[in-house]
Amino acid sequence: MQSLLVLGSTGSIGTQTLELVGESPGELRVSGLAARSSSEKLLEQCRRFHPRWVALEDEAAAERIAPQLPVGTHLHRGPRALEAIAAECEYDIAVHGVVGAAGLPASVRVLERGKTLALANKESLVMAGALLMPLAQRHGARIVPVDSEHSAIFQCLRGERIERVRRVILTASGGPFRKATAAELERATPEAALKHPNWSMGPRISIGSATLMNKALEVIELQHLFGLERERIEVVIHPQSIVHSLVEFVDGSVIAQMGPPDMRLPIHYALHHPDRASAPRTGFDLELFRRLEFEAPDHARFPALELGYRCVDLGQDSGAVLNAADEVAVEAFLKRRIGFTDIARINAAVLERRAGRCASVADLVEADASARRDAREEIESRSAAKEAS
Repeated sequence: MQSLLVLGSTGSIGTQTLELVGESPGELRVSGLAARSSSEKLLEQCRRFHPRWVALEDEAAAERIAPQLPVGTHLHRGPRALEAIAAECEYDIAVHGVVGAAGLPASVRVLERGKTLALANKESLVMAGALLMPLAQRHGARIVPVDSEHSAIFQCLRGERIERVRRVILTASGGPFRKATAAELERATPEAALKHPNWSMGPRISIGSATLMNKALEVIELQHLFGLERERIEVVIHPQSIVHSLVEFVDGSVIAQMGPPDMRLPIHYALHHPDRASAPRTGFDLELFRRLEFEAPDHARFPALELGYRCVDLGQDSGAVLNAADEVAVEAFLKRRIGFTDIARINAAVLERRAGRCASVADLVEADASARRDAREEIESRSAAKEAS
């Protein structure tokens, strides 16, 4: 029986992971659960799955549930709770569903212990892929991607030699504004940007899908995962979200991984890798698969996408800087402090101010902090100019 640590257990990836555990009694055991602040939901999960280790970053929330946890439960609390549980809990697989740069330290701890990291926290690789991939190799750890696109490529490359890949094609739905004009994008509201046509995701990823910044970050993640240069990474718009990505080989053969837009599919694959376990999920459905469309992305309307390729060229701390700027800009947009199209402009401006250091995780954490300060300065400047006009 495989034991699991679920980081971000109360979020979308975490709750779907636990749903899959519940579907397969006797196959998977939950050893640890970790969340940021959703104490009541975490407590419900504890009562159902009985983990020995629990973590909450919000100390007040942890204080509230501490008396209600079973005797003998190890409770980690405070800003480094996720990192602490990753370092101390006994588990075989860590499912990492935390969103944002805050998930990086926990990823480091999992890999240092030689465990399997089922990774949905793309920011870990975007920020520190050049350090994490060698770290995993040194400690005999495995990184199994959970993002639907990277899971698709991971599956398509199974048993293949990477030098035999002509190109990898990441698919993007195009988000809610795929057909919007430039003028409409300037007026786009947070409510409209959050309405993804196919997927149910958290705010950060939903906005990233609307700007295509999420796909830019996936380009960086892909480069680190598979060691591909930018010339072999392409993005196409696929509105149905049925083809999760494709790999084209040097002989012209193209292999695609397909399925309904359901995150439980890549999570299930990661939990049972390298095996394939039975699951009551829908596979081929004639109505669903009847129409598959593809189109080129519009870089003029969605300039964020090119920033991912820019980071592949720059390397060093560029991924950490871009990710940090985007986290700050998205938050400002959701609070209506900036417009939708300002997100990519701010990200580009902050990226040009990067320092270029990347010798350690500490360097990247400092680059993250510096980029956040730069992004806030950009936001204040734009807000002031808007008020003045």
